[in-house]
Amino acid sequence: MSVTMAKADGVTVFTLTSDPNSACPPLCQILKGLCCSPVCCSVSQPLRRLQGTSQSVLGALQIMIGALHIGLGAILCSGGGLLTFGMQYIGYPFWLGALFIFFGIMCILSEKFPSPCLVITNVILNLEGVGFAITSIVLYSTSTGNYDDYSDNYFWRDNRLPVCDKCVIKCIIRQIYSNMMVRSINIVLIILSHLELCIVVSVVVLGIKALKKRGSGETKVKEEK
Repeated sequence: MSVTMAKADGVTVFTLTSDPNSACPPLCQILKGLCCSPVCCSVSQPLRRLQGTSQSVLGALQIMIGALHIGLGAILCSGGGLLTFGMQYIGYPFWLGALFIFFGIMCILSEKFPSPCLVITNVILNLEGVGFAITSIVLYSTSTGNYDDYSDNYFWRDNRLPVCDKCVIKCIIRQIYSNMMVRSINIVLIILSHLELCIVVSVVVLGIKALKKRGSGETKVKEEK
């Protein structure tokens, strides 16, 4: 299927020629033609100029935030009894970290190969990233609020062993340090999630501005001609 585009008086007309020998239905051919057309998939130099290096910087920050989510989440998950119920069975530090890394890679790709299709995809993905960043903030805040002195040893107590005062004191001290470590890591992850929220909003705003300026620039060039 071939796609041609014509603009006149503020109206854009797409002309699609279907392939009668194709086994795909017409709707699939239309989507394929729009996504794979040179108009949408070719690298745009105006977009490259408008975006600058901001997307790569923001993408690198997202990758670092995702890696920190996975690393700090692994520390929490390796603590055995230090896990909260949601973190143990959902494992949200890992899939949230993987998503943030994916969003960062898309930002870098949209700058290296700034085609309209890729830039629009990057904007849509980072719009979804806003929801995931808010979800991350809520989950870590809930994890910090639900954590108490009993959640780290409820399944790990062994009352059959004789205890002494020194052993009890040592256990209490270690328990206090463990609680401080868990809460500190959760607070760091909450801060990183807020930073991720700011980054994805910035990516969306910059992407929309670049697309808008590119469209207005092309219109001015055609009017001058």
